[in-house]
Amino acid sequence: MKIIIVGGGKLGHQIAGNMLDRKYTVKLIEKDKAKCMRLANELDAEVICGDGTEIEALDAAGTRNADCFIAVTGSDQDNLVASQLARIEFKAKKVIARANDPRNLEALRTLGTSIVVSSTEIITSLIEQEVNVSGMHLLATLNKGKASICSITLSDNTSLNGTALKDIILPEGSLIVSIVRGEDTMIPNGLTKIRAGDEIVAVCMGDSQKELMKILGATA
Repeated sequence: MKIIIVGGGKLGHQIAGNMLDRKYTVKLIEKDKAKCMRLANELDAEVICGDGTEIEALDAAGTRNADCFIAVTGSDQDNLVASQLARIEFKAKKVIARANDPRNLEALRTLGTSIVVSSTEIITSLIEQEVNVSGMHLLATLNKGKASICSITLSDNTSLNGTALKDIILPEGSLIVSIVRGEDTMIPNGLTKIRAGDEIVAVCMGDSQKELMKILGATA
């Protein structure tokens, strides 16, 4: 797996180390020359000294062939620009951006970043998820990443429109805890019927998140 990381701070360094331990190919983009020298000495990875918000630097790192692109600089604006370029211009397969300020989570999502996280401990697991999580947002993790709180918005042509929760067989280890419908938030029970456009918030243990997304993402 080929990983491109923008941002050579503490988090970028940790992610690069984790991925190298897994024998993945890692390239890291950092615009501070001193950091680049330190990273090059400490990591067995190619370090590109450049601005991850510029096409030239992303091209030099080989973003077009990246399996996963991660923007984890200290600037949410830079993370947004870098991740948009990776997704739109370079067609990176998976794009992850860090929101340093949780208040920017929704803005980053609205502006098109595939996966936005504020909790640093879930980034490594996100990189290795095989399931397409472009329609699902991870909101937080529990018990050191063993469980997650996630949300998914049902598509307009969902096959579950009008279905009561009691009639949906949820994967073991998952629980739907709330439904956001327009301006309203409800705590559902078995008789609650879900509708197209609902945002479903669930708690998932282990791999149940993947199975839950398959169920909730089903279309008519």
